[in-house]
Amino acid sequence: MSKKLVKSTITFSAMTLISRVLGFARDMIVAHIFGATAETDAFFVAFKIPNFMRRLFAEGAFSQAFIPLLGEYKEKRTQEEMKTFINYVSGTLAGILILFTIIAIFAAPWIIDLFSPGFMHDPIRYSLATEMLRITFPYVLFISLTAFAGGILNTHHHFAGPAFTPVWLNVVMIIAALWGSRYFSVPIIGLAWGVFFAGIVQLLFQYPFLKRFDLVPKFKWGWKDPGVQRVLKLMLPALFGVSVSQIGLLISTAFASFLQQGSITWLYNSERLIEFPLGIFGVAISTVILPHLSKNHANKSEEEYSATLEWAIRCVLLIGIPSAIGLVMLSGSLMTSMFNYGQYNEFDVLMSQQSLIAYSLGVPFMMLVKILASGFYGRQNIKTPVKIAAVVLVLNMVMNFILMRPLQHAGIALAASISALANCAILFFWLVRKKIFTHHKGWFSFFARLLIANGLVVVFLYYLNPDIHRWFAWHAFDRFSVLFALVIGASLIYVASLWAMRFRLRELRGLKEQP
Repeated sequence: MSKKLVKSTITFSAMTLISRVLGFARDMIVAHIFGATAETDAFFVAFKIPNFMRRLFAEGAFSQAFIPLLGEYKEKRTQEEMKTFINYVSGTLAGILILFTIIAIFAAPWIIDLFSPGFMHDPIRYSLATEMLRITFPYVLFISLTAFAGGILNTHHHFAGPAFTPVWLNVVMIIAALWGSRYFSVPIIGLAWGVFFAGIVQLLFQYPFLKRFDLVPKFKWGWKDPGVQRVLKLMLPALFGVSVSQIGLLISTAFASFLQQGSITWLYNSERLIEFPLGIFGVAISTVILPHLSKNHANKSEEEYSATLEWAIRCVLLIGIPSAIGLVMLSGSLMTSMFNYGQYNEFDVLMSQQSLIAYSLGVPFMMLVKILASGFYGRQNIKTPVKIAAVVLVLNMVMNFILMRPLQHAGIALAASISALANCAILFFWLVRKKIFTHHKGWFSFFARLLIANGLVVVFLYYLNPDIHRWFAWHAFDRFSVLFALVIGASLIYVASLWAMRFRLRELRGLKEQP
């Protein structure tokens, strides 16, 4: 079991790493050209709304409803029945999304009012955000169909193509920033068109992979098809509950719209850095285990189901805790190295650093939420995570109100981390209570070694990371050279200390055979 999981996770993570690196390059270019201004605030709102819809609909509710059912069709039905199911789901999904996109384009001003109410008092940001949202919103249609194709491929244990797909978003947006923006009176509108065309490119990229498996969908409207009805039944409640962290981030944007100009951009750049470990490891592991969990459930292999969850939890802790420590300890260094060029000044760096630290505290919990929620989705149980999400979402709003006044934008980021902790704790409690997850021996030793190894990393970075004012004085080459040395040094210390304490990767394998 675990060898397949490890191989699939490494493949997914490697492709995602390429995408994230290009994503950082994209953000650096955008920060250099446009800075942190009213225009960039407007663009990031216009970009985050369809991005939110993508995560909520495509990668969230739809994927969590569709993949387990597709896995069931794959295991228990004929190839023709599975292809018919795919055809009906694709046609119904496309039809609903086309209608939804048309409505959203006409309703753009009201959507901006809803998600960024503070813009109503700022005519520049409001008009620009509305105009760019009308350009970017069709991205939801393209990327949802892309995620649908990715779900088919993942169910057939092909992860490389779907994981590489986001690379094209970054490539197209980089081209739009460097070249396309020159052809608009307001240059940042070129970025919005970059998002639009990136969606088309990502969708077309799926075709050869689907053709290889002879699973290119024939779009057919199938509202009354029993399989489509099952997807919709699972999907509707999940629209709220499946991506509560993303809902929280969007609520954070609404609160940030009332703060000083630049706040949304500072939060966005902080989010981008925490999404690096979340995407490469958290999303990768949860994406890889969901088809396995669905198969285990379909075959009634409860012990294997729990062992898969335990493997994923240990992997996340092994990676998530040092990731959070590194982001906190190197927050100023990272922000300076990546963004302190052109229009993005030292003040912007310091403000971004504050929110990055606050977000980073929640990174392990955000990663764990994806794993623990999959423990329910693999059993086609959407209701429990939805109920938990409702509680956590209220908590997030309350914490925003409490923390935003004293901490400004950093308070919004801290509220997201606290909410992730609460979500993680409640999900874990219910998994254990329902006996979906039963852990094996060895956890005390596992945590003890993690504590010592991460403590050594903290000491290393505390004493060797230069003061941020030295980072400001350095050129890009010096910054990245020192940053690279610190990251490599901390990683080596972490791995070497675990090895010295006799931790071996085989401890992550064969958990169900442990006594």
